[in-house]
Amino acid sequence: MTNAKRTQTFSESVIREMTRVATQYGAVNLSQGFPDFPMPDSMKEAAIAAINADVNQYAITWGSKKLRDAICDKYQRRYGMAIDPETQLTVACGATEATAAVFLALFNPGDEVIIFEPFYENYGPDAILCEAKPVFVPLVAPDWHFDVSLLTAAISPKTRAIVINSPHNPTGHVFSRSELETIAAIAIEHDLLVITDDPYEYILFEGEHIPMATLPGMYDRTITISSLSKTFSITGWRLGYAIASPSMSTAIRKVHDFLTVGAPAPLMDAAAVGYSYPDSYFQTLSDDYRARRDYLAGPLRDAGFTFANPAGAYYFFADFSALSKNDDVTFAKWMAKEVGVATVPGSSFFRPGAPEGKKYVRFAFCKQRATLEKAVEKLSKLRAMV
Repeated sequence: MTNAKRTQTFSESVIREMTRVATQYGAVNLSQGFPDFPMPDSMKEAAIAAINADVNQYAITWGSKKLRDAICDKYQRRYGMAIDPETQLTVACGATEATAAVFLALFNPGDEVIIFEPFYENYGPDAILCEAKPVFVPLVAPDWHFDVSLLTAAISPKTRAIVINSPHNPTGHVFSRSELETIAAIAIEHDLLVITDDPYEYILFEGEHIPMATLPGMYDRTITISSLSKTFSITGWRLGYAIASPSMSTAIRKVHDFLTVGAPAPLMDAAAVGYSYPDSYFQTLSDDYRARRDYLAGPLRDAGFTFANPAGAYYFFADFSALSKNDDVTFAKWMAKEVGVATVPGSSFFRPGAPEGKKYVRFAFCKQRATLEKAVEKLSKLRAMV
């Protein structure tokens, strides 16, 4: 008996693998992007209250009413974006499941999906699982902008959609209004969908987060995906969502239903509390991450890494070629074992076999100060070891 051919075209998550490597060697884990500090107390209390109130059966498949209303209210208040919680919003088990459901619901075999490279590792496998073809367009270092001519050259009669992640994982690039307007014009000209993956929308240091759906002509051709994981430091709660037109949402909900049935009922009710927080909560979130970024940037450069300061999200995508001629996987595993700091090999953010990623590693700075201080201490010895 052999496994399905589709499973032979991609690997397991390298990001999650590097957390296991960190554990194996007792390294400081700056690989996987999960915070190692507490979530807000009031959300914990709300979850306990929901469980004690016996909110422990299936919720509505596409999300509890309380959470859907809270998400829609957030978009109205923050972006002036009107969303019907009954027909346009699907709560899923994280943005990861939401993205898979969107791809499976909207793409047919042979459709082409444009993905900017480097990219978050799920997009390629998601396309492959629905027998679509990922088409990669490079972001150009050091500031990780895209070349319009390369984007337009990637479009064919089979192109169905463009995927955008802003703030961007792994580079921290924040797509400007001008960049988004360019993509919107291309999407309208070629009758394409745009899928936006926005889990870091509140973690901004430069620029602004502009939902693609708010640009002229883009409301009905945009699928907005986001997550509560990074905003409220609850990556283990697995709560995300997809916003789309009613007709697309109907298809997305069908797929979501048969993938997971629904997200955890008590956690959905508790998570709704987070969207009632004042604007100061979200500003503090961004300010705290800015302080972590600024703290780690200097020691990384002193250790020999080169990178553009991220404008958003919580990663450094760092070039290590001045330190080692090894490939990224060898270097990352050496770092974990010998230096004691775990990172993610850059090639996991590029198409299989691409040479461009082999000189990068990704550091996650979504950690408490004590964790970053341990990493800095270990990194201070790196130059003497290479």
